[in-house]
Amino acid sequence: MADSAPERRVVVREGGQHALLDDVAKGIIEQLQEDGRRPYATIGRAVGLSEAAVRQRVQRLLDAGVVQIVAVTDPLQLGFARQAMVGLRTSADLEETADRLADIPEVDYVVITAGSFDLLAEVVARNDDHLLEILKEIRAVPGVTTTEAFVYLKLRKQTYSWGTP
Repeated sequence: MADSAPERRVVVREGGQHALLDDVAKGIIEQLQEDGRRPYATIGRAVGLSEAAVRQRVQRLLDAGVVQIVAVTDPLQLGFARQAMVGLRTSADLEETADRLADIPEVDYVVITAGSFDLLAEVVARNDDHLLEILKEIRAVPGVTTTEAFVYLKLRKQTYSWGTP
């Protein structure tokens, strides 16, 4: 990354109220996915609304949890040299276990899955020793029976700009 400023992206969140997602809302989301700092007036010209109308629409999307406007950072540039995806199997309630994992500060992503793992958790660590501490904390979560860590060696693609249906 040549620029050290964080990249801003819009994340479309699961469970949003889909009634809000008419064609205009989808257009607004696509504009924000390209540039989360894009001025409302510019978005308005692209989707055929006034700046004030875009501002109201964006606020409704935010309030409903359909989108978040966040800065996506590069963990390496922030001093986190180690990332890993951890596959977990559990004998406990999946949602309770997922919630406990989500409470661990270094865990930035948790999903309940179908397949050979019950859960996947992404972790970001300062170094290998810190990663080992996090893995010990994950393994201590009640009901966790097995873990398998997939250490990231090199990131080839990470995007949050999928289109809207």
